[in-house]
Amino acid sequence: MFELLYRIVQKLGRSFAKLLSQAGTKVKLAGNGVTYGKQHTYKGIPFLKVDRTASFTIGDSFSCNSGNANPIGRGSKTYIVVGAGASLTIGNEVGMSNAAINCYEQIEIGDHVKIGGGVVIYDTDFHSLDYNVRAVRKLDLAQKKTMPVKIESHVFVGAHSTILKGVTIGARSVIGACSVVTRSIPCDEIWAGNPAKFIRKVSTDDQGA
Repeated sequence: MFELLYRIVQKLGRSFAKLLSQAGTKVKLAGNGVTYGKQHTYKGIPFLKVDRTASFTIGDSFSCNSGNANPIGRGSKTYIVVGAGASLTIGNEVGMSNAAINCYEQIEIGDHVKIGGGVVIYDTDFHSLDYNVRAVRKLDLAQKKTMPVKIESHVFVGAHSTILKGVTIGARSVIGACSVVTRSIPCDEIWAGNPAKFIRKVSTDDQGA
C-alpha cells in the first residue's frame, strides 16, 4: 500500500514539474520574442537571453532538457544567448540536453539534429586575442571576432563537445564525444578529438542497412 502511494505521489510530482517546465518556458520564449513551432517538450526551464534586435526561430517538435538528471552527467541548465543583431535558427525535430548556445552573428541548426549533453556552440571568441585590447573591457567586447556556424540536417553532436566559430558540419555527420571542432566537416563523416580530426566515413552499417 505504501509503495503504491509513493508511486502515485512521485508520478504527480513529475507531472507537475512537466507542466511547470512547459508553461515557464513558453512564457520565456514569448518574453524574448522567439518564434517557435508546435509540439515542443521541455524538462526544466532553459536560460534565455535574446536581444530585442536579434532573431531566434525554432521549428516543430523541439525537445530540450535543462538542469534535469541526465545519465551521461553535466546536469546544468541549457543556456541560449542571442546578441544584438544576431540570428539563431533551430530546425524541426531537434533535441538538446543541458547545452549552451552563444550566438553573436549567425547560428543555423538543421532538421533532425541531436545535440548531446553538455555540448557548447559558439560563433564568437568572446574576447580579443590581443592582450592590449583585452585590458580595456569595452574595447575587448567591441572587437571580439564572430563567424557563422552551420550544423546541417541529421547531424549528431556527441556529449561534451565544443563547436567553435566559422564551422559548418555537413549533413549526417557525427561528432565524437568530448571533441573540439575548429574547422568545417564534410557530409557523411565521423570526426573526433581535440582538435577534431577525420576518423572515417559514415558507412551503410552505421545506417542500419
